[in-house]
Amino acid sequence: MASPRISRVFGAVNMGSFCISAMVVGISETGEMIVLGSSHRASQGIKRGYVTDMTAATYAVRNAIERAERMADTSVSSVWVGCSGAGLASQVAQAEIDIGGRRIEQDDIDDLLVAGRDVIQPDGRMVLHAQPAHYTLDGAHGVANPRGLHAERLGVDIHVMLADGAPIRNVIEAVQNAHLNVEAVVGSPIAAGHACLSREERDLGVALVEVGSEVTSVSVYLSGMLVGMTSIPIGSGDITDAIASCFGIRRFQAERLKCVNGSAIASPADHHEMIPVNAPGEEISGPVARYADDRNRIPRAELVSVITIQLGRLMEEVGKALKALGFASQAGQQVVLTGGGAELVGLADYAQSALGKPVRIGRAPALTGLADTHQKPGFATLAGLVLYAAADPDDIRAVGPSYQPTVRYGGLGLVGRVYRAVRDYF
Repeated sequence: MASPRISRVFGAVNMGSFCISAMVVGISETGEMIVLGSSHRASQGIKRGYVTDMTAATYAVRNAIERAERMADTSVSSVWVGCSGAGLASQVAQAEIDIGGRRIEQDDIDDLLVAGRDVIQPDGRMVLHAQPAHYTLDGAHGVANPRGLHAERLGVDIHVMLADGAPIRNVIEAVQNAHLNVEAVVGSPIAAGHACLSREERDLGVALVEVGSEVTSVSVYLSGMLVGMTSIPIGSGDITDAIASCFGIRRFQAERLKCVNGSAIASPADHHEMIPVNAPGEEISGPVARYADDRNRIPRAELVSVITIQLGRLMEEVGKALKALGFASQAGQQVVLTGGGAELVGLADYAQSALGKPVRIGRAPALTGLADTHQKPGFATLAGLVLYAAADPDDIRAVGPSYQPTVRYGGLGLVGRVYRAVRDYF
């Protein structure tokens, strides 16, 4: 069977504090999305989502995208960039215009979106994206496309993602220095939500907790859109550091112990199990870990204890964040954990007990051509980036005053249009 013909190719780069991942995706003539290549490498020059070394960050981005390009056997000139730091914040803006009971045309929708730009209050911050989530007709919510319907008043709820300007400019510059154009910088909660959450979950209400290496993002979706988010400067890397400090070992050893032998749930058998600090083939004569036996093995119970202590701190902060976002008081609603930290064994059960909510793990969807190693929670944001890009979401800032009305309007509708035309052009 012949391979589908690719009509469009684009790339995505997720700039995490632990690893930088990249993906090259093709869209076939039939609209199918195919992963042509994907890669990841250790992060450099990024700390808790902020660029701290421009040269190192640029090298890491260039190296990650080149690996993906080699696998795809094609190159990309522009990418969509995922970002989890930079003081991300979310708000919902609302705008409404008079229709006068007549049929809604595309010009009315465009006018509404232009009016929506005026109600956004970034307070000196950078607007990453401002997207119409859903429309309202005479106060009735949940309208996906109002064109062709009749109403007295047409409104829209606009989701706005904000960030601190200087950190975002650093991210953009690091990517541009790697000889890539930036299509857009996308907040990781938006990208991860595209990958991990179903439409029904977003409608009913769900909390998405993305556990990164140094930052944990907590976001709440309701009525189909992200209604609030916050960031916690704690991540899975803090668990690694605690293990390294407790046992007096290197970070790479602590990371391996956490991933291979760690668990969020203690077991009675842990007290009888001794786990080696050194991997097979490593020098046995190296430093002996604290609490280790003469073969440099530590009790698994001690490792699990260190992990659960750190998880207790993290879940306490997540619980506070959910309460501040108004989610904790809503009974029965689900929490979805994703990010590299969500790959820890037993984390869903631990979080469910700590938060008192049903919890599941959100993984990257099984995209055509995506390697099995990248179908994990740690790569959900990267997969979400390409899903977001392929959807080509509307942004109200792209709606300009260049269009011309093509039908007649009377009364207040005409007055409003004349006022907006004078304001836009003069």
